[in-house]
Amino acid sequence: MLHSIVKYLSLVFAAGSLGALANTIALFAAGYFGLLDALAVSIDYSLPIEAVYGRIVWGGIWGLLFLVPFAFKSYLVRGLVLSLGPTFFQLFYFFPRSGADIMGIYLGALAPVVVLFLNFIWGIAAGLWLYASEDRPEGPWFTKHYFE
Repeated sequence: MLHSIVKYLSLVFAAGSLGALANTIALFAAGYFGLLDALAVSIDYSLPIEAVYGRIVWGGIWGLLFLVPFAFKSYLVRGLVLSLGPTFFQLFYFFPRSGADIMGIYLGALAPVVVLFLNFIWGIAAGLWLYASEDRPEGPWFTKHYFE
């Protein structure tokens, strides 16, 4: 029993960390290729390695949300719904405390949309990791069961 609990705790933390890495790469790519400038959003995308470590650890902590029982069997849907947690935290707690005002409006009118999209990436990546690590009979990982 304890072994199963530790295994699943490790799994959801790893899934959240992987999601955070995907989120961080997407943020960097959006800034590097000019998408943030095109959207007039001034979110800093030049992340020092210390910030990347912090984002990955926080992503793992947010991954613990996958422990909450859900009505949805699909990891994709669960990931998308659970991504609203870090989105609301960033928009209504972190941004106001960092001087960007509520929802990061001082960073640009579309900053909330960018944050929502980046956190959807977190949820999708974490959900895919959890799905890929599930014990099930052999078969392709992209079967229709993922989208039920």
